[in-house]
Order: sequence, then C-alpha cells, then structure tokens
Amino acid sequence: MQKDFILPDIGEGIIECEVVKWLVMEGEDIKEDQPVVELMTDKAVVQIPADQAGMVSRLYYAEGEIARVHEPLFALTSHEEHADPVTATEPATASVLGDQQAALASVADSTITGPQTGRSVDAVAPVRSSALASPAVRRICREYKLEITTIHGTGKDGRVLKEDVLAFQEQAAQEQAARGSPGKMDTHQEVTSSKSVRVEAVRGIKAAMARQMTLSAATIPSFTYGDEVDVGRLLVLRKELQGKAQEQGTRLTLMAFFMKAIATAVQHYPLLNSRANEDCSEIHYLPDCNIGMAVDSKVGLLVPNVKRVNTLTILEIAFEVQRLTDCARQGRVSQEDLQGGTISISNIGALGGTYMVPLINPPEVAIVALGKIQQLPRFDEAGQVQKKSLLTLCWSGDHRVIDGGTMARFSTLWQSYLEQPANLLLDLR
Repeated sequence: MQKDFILPDIGEGIIECEVVKWLVMEGEDIKEDQPVVELMTDKAVVQIPADQAGMVSRLYYAEGEIARVHEPLFALTSHEEHADPVTATEPATASVLGDQQAALASVADSTITGPQTGRSVDAVAPVRSSALASPAVRRICREYKLEITTIHGTGKDGRVLKEDVLAFQEQAAQEQAARGSPGKMDTHQEVTSSKSVRVEAVRGIKAAMARQMTLSAATIPSFTYGDEVDVGRLLVLRKELQGKAQEQGTRLTLMAFFMKAIATAVQHYPLLNSRANEDCSEIHYLPDCNIGMAVDSKVGLLVPNVKRVNTLTILEIAFEVQRLTDCARQGRVSQEDLQGGTISISNIGALGGTYMVPLINPPEVAIVALGKIQQLPRFDEAGQVQKKSLLTLCWSGDHRVIDGGTMARFSTLWQSYLEQPANLLLDLR
C-alpha cells in the first residue's frame, strides 16, 4: 500500500507549476516535514515538504514537467509497510532483469563504435530503470530529446556526464548524416547535422512577466521623463552610517534612501501612488506606499515590494531590502511579498546600465529606472568645472493618470531629497 501526496494550493489562482528539482529519490527514506521538491510557479520557487515520514515509492513527474494542483505529486510508503523490502522487490527485480536480457538479446548481432573508447559496444545501451545524472545533464537530454537511460555513463557509479550526452548526440547525428549520404560527408555537412534549434517553453515566472508586460504595452499609454541627480552628499552620508547599520546586522544600500525619498515625495504628489480602475473612470489613492524593486533572480525577474515604506525608518527599510533581495535571488519570495506594490524601482545601475526606459507594472501608474553612478564633469554656479557623482533616472508614467508637469515636479522634489538628504529629516511625517 502506498499513499499519494496531493499537491495542495500553493498560491491564489495557481493551478500548475514546473518541477524544478527533486530533493529526494525513489526508494529514499524521508522524515516528516523534510523538503521533497522545488516547484516554480509564475511567482516564485517554493519547496514542498512531506506531510509524513516514509519511503518515497514513486515520483510522478520528471524535472522540467508540469505538475497540477490537487493531483498526485509523489507517493509514500510508511516504514511499517515496507519492512520486508527483499520480498517486496523480488518480482520487480526479476521483471527488470528479464527486460534487460530481452533487450540485450534483441541487439546481440548489432554493434557500433563507442564514442568514448572506440571499442565495439551494443547498438542500444542496456535498459535501465533509472540513471544517475545532475539536473543540468537531464535538461540537455530533454533538449536533444534523448532517453538518458540509454546513454552509457562514464562517471562514478555509472553517472551520466555532460560529455557522455554530447558524445552520444554527436555520434547519433553523424550516423544519421552517413545514412542519408552514402559518399563521404564534407565538413560543412558534419557541422550542420550536429546542430539543432533549441526550443524552450515559456513557463513560470517568465510566462508571468510576458503576460504582465504585454498587458502594460497594450493597455497603458505611457510617457518617459529623464534627468540626472547629484548623489555626492548621499554617498558621504551612507558611508558615515554604514558602520552602524552593519552593527545592527544589515547592509545599508542606496536603495533604502531612494525608497524613503519616494515615500516622502508621494505625500505631496499622491497621484504617483494611485491606481485607476479598468476603464480609467476612477482613480484610487492608496494610503500606504509599497515600493517594489526589480531583482534579477535565478528564476527570472522578480519584483518584491517593501510594505508601508512611509512608516519605516531608513534602517528598517534597509533590513527589508536585504531580506527581499536575498529571498528573490534564491527564488523563494513569498506570495505576500510579491503582491500589493504601488510604485516600482528598477536599478539597472547594479548591472552596469546607464539608461533604460522601463515599462509600467500594472496596476501601478509609475516606475523609475536608475542607472549606474558616474564621476562626470559639470559646471558649478560660478562657471567652474567640478567632478560630480551623477546618477541617471528615467520615470515612466501612465499618461491616463499623470501628466508631464506633475511627473516633473514630483521628480524634482524626490531628487532634492537625494541631493540634500538632510531635507528628509525636515519633511518626515
């Protein structure tokens, strides 16, 4: 007897997810609450724990396949039920051995040259019920549409390596080309025959981003406002406070100041922290400023948001920025952290970028892209050339809600807080 683990609801509106990585193998004993699998939804990567102890008797999906909510994900056999493993597995073992012998007998007279050693090997590798291989190697097999259990592994304990897969694929391509052309195959023919178009399904977070940005481009008439801001004094202030922040166990980045300045400025221009209804017949002014930040994670672009920035100190914002960044880069942001954003920041400067026109993240009405800080010459009021620490910014606004003048005045106020950070202390509410 075995019990199926039914995949529970893992987020509002989520009906399917991709199996990213199994953390256990069939036949492995696991404990209650032990993480079993990593699943990727259109929001984040989540770990699913076991609801009881037992032996994993079956994994219903391979890595890369799509699992559905409310359907079996894996099967468990309790420790009492598989107490006599020898008796229980004898028929299955005999069946597998019989299949292997039949497969070997059917190809006993057919041989090819092995890709690794040059010696004669069976045309079809012995059938195995499973193969040792890393997720990356299994992904390559899926891309080439190869059955991994037919590939001879040269690694430890028969593990299939990346080189084994590539050699197997190359040899198969050469044989196919040779069968299609009885004469000598030229170099160009050999190269092109071993290449193929790689097709990747758009799933999970990438699919969510595609839907959201298509909605943005199709439904929101937007405009962009650009400027540059001198952050020299802000850099000095951050350096002075960085040591105290580290004593509190957090990294004090400029993002905390950017967020606090936005939350303070929108108190004077609440239109930037609003959203319109579907037909834009109403504008809803939001009481709290939840600022999203785009993070380049291992599973794609995530935009978690810091809640109620208008009520937090700069140090508290820094704590949240660090927490959300670490979680996002691991692909483990909670659904709550991804929902409820009111305005967003995309810091392309962290990746070395200087300019970018960002797309609005619906239902928000504004987003800003920040470039890298550069040391550039500028004239002061006396006409003298000085070295300035300049950061470029590009605001995109929903033109159904915000006009250019409102955006310019809001951005000027926000920039004044960054150029004269002491002004933040005078305007905190």
